[in-house]
Amino acid sequence: ESQGTMRLAALTTLLATRAASSFSTPSFTSLVSASASTRSFRSGSSSLNMSDKEALINCPTISLRDGTEHPAISFGTYKVGFIPSSASSAVATGATEVQRTAEECVSDALSVGYRSLECAEFYGNEAQVGMAIAKSGIPREELFLCSKVWTTTIEKGEDAIRAQLDKTLADLGTDYVDLYLVHWPVPGKHVEAYKTLEKLRKEGKCKNIGLSNYAVEDYIELKESGIEILPAVNQIEINPFLHRKNTLDFFTKEGVVLQSYRSLRDGKAFGDETVVKIANAKGKTPAQILGRWCVQKNYVYMPKSVKKERMIENGKVFGWELSAEEMAELDSLTKPEAFTAFEELYRKCVNRDTSKDGTMDGVKMSITND
Repeated sequence: ESQGTMRLAALTTLLATRAASSFSTPSFTSLVSASASTRSFRSGSSSLNMSDKEALINCPTISLRDGTEHPAISFGTYKVGFIPSSASSAVATGATEVQRTAEECVSDALSVGYRSLECAEFYGNEAQVGMAIAKSGIPREELFLCSKVWTTTIEKGEDAIRAQLDKTLADLGTDYVDLYLVHWPVPGKHVEAYKTLEKLRKEGKCKNIGLSNYAVEDYIELKESGIEILPAVNQIEINPFLHRKNTLDFFTKEGVVLQSYRSLRDGKAFGDETVVKIANAKGKTPAQILGRWCVQKNYVYMPKSVKKERMIENGKVFGWELSAEEMAELDSLTKPEAFTAFEELYRKCVNRDTSKDGTMDGVKMSITND
């Protein structure tokens, strides 16, 4: 048994003994699966011969712990129309130029059927996302909007978080978001940030609240701090090349829905031999294989692209399945070095853009990385 597995087992036991009796875990019978194709975000047909656009509009959903239905696919807006200066690509190359505006890209995404948008303060483009939403004419109740509060704001505290959410709402042209997340577990700050989100949820400015980039140990710290509302989601990197099964199983057992960013690994795995083989056998593209794997694992699939044809391609993940054997082949693509790389990135990013950027001050040096 691996050291990581034993550590996770011990943490799980500890958490179980300390869990507050007032917390309840939702039923996950509504998770996306082969049988979930009968469920839809909006009422309407879910037959397999619906048009591509209808398939996206009426996509399957995953139930959050309060019964809210989260669409199984969400359009990601990171580096869409704007590249943050501290984004890894900008730091590495100095490149911050973009091909198209966020308004143009999101307008295309909405036009082809995406109804869930994944946004963030850090992405720097929420005003343009809001312009696209306004021009689309799509009723607010047909959209699912998620945003995240960034590390710099988290460090500043409650007043700054409140002001940022107000700005996000104004930029998006709405009086509430469906989901609001703590973007990174900033050491010494993330617990109080989450408690501010609890207040904002009670005030109706966000329907649900949750986490992003939280390790098991961060979640345990948060849960044991005396929070009143358990997180609805944890948004982390998930794909066949970083499938952290122990971590994912832990959050699923806790009733936390998992959102997958880098679902398509930024296109860097489209030439992988196993992915290409399965794609050829299925008559699908590599992107569709990676997306379907995510959907079949019951994770919220969050593809992003600045090209309309790619948006359409990425969305064609419903109405067909990967076999158990194909899923197992994809599961085997995560290598040990991927866990090491993940842990190094985690340590680098939890203090990113804060006054402690570049230091290990307060950073957890031993986390469940698999």
